[in-house]
Amino acid sequence: MGFLSGLFGKKEAPKRQLDHPNKLLKGDMITFDDSFALPTQLRGQQLKVEGIHTYEYQRSQLCEFLLRGHSGSAIYLSYIKEDEPYLSISMKINRAEVEQLFDLEAFAEIFEEPGKATLSVQTLPSELSAEWDKWLSDEYHQVEFGCFGYFHRQDYRDLKPPQNDDDARGEGFEGYSLVNSDDSHAVDIEVYESGDTEVMLTLYRPLTDIREYWPAS
Repeated sequence: MGFLSGLFGKKEAPKRQLDHPNKLLKGDMITFDDSFALPTQLRGQQLKVEGIHTYEYQRSQLCEFLLRGHSGSAIYLSYIKEDEPYLSISMKINRAEVEQLFDLEAFAEIFEEPGKATLSVQTLPSELSAEWDKWLSDEYHQVEFGCFGYFHRQDYRDLKPPQNDDDARGEGFEGYSLVNSDDSHAVDIEVYESGDTEVMLTLYRPLTDIREYWPAS
């Protein structure tokens, strides 16, 4: 028996096939295309999945991947499954950056009924323009007002998040979104029950922008 075992050896377990964003797990890596249509934070960059989160809404859930590369900047990636599936790629900006990009009075109108605000990007100094140019569109119109949901710092793909345990219910928030005229760029805002506000610049891109997948195991 030992002779046969040594002769044929042990079969290796099949390697995990990773060829789609929905299959990503913590520790996996992806490489983005080097297209000049992408911002410098993404163009040709290899990013690692550091965390997997879940957005829970009344009738839907959305999985979000937290990615980081050599720059250390956090990138948030989601796969949107519609008639034409696409990637939603976001980067958070702080209050000082919001003030530099947008007029604050116009920005405040996003939170006022009936939720039909428009937002234009201010003229930026050259150094900021180089950093944010591909993340921005000239003008946005509001499409979402006070949409309530829960944010979970866990992966609930194919699972329903806890509904009864307050400690596991997630962080409640209201969502506000604006998009540009050709639905390629967005500004997404989340106002949490704690009072924290997150502002994100978002790109909608084809799945082919991910050129390579690198499974962690």
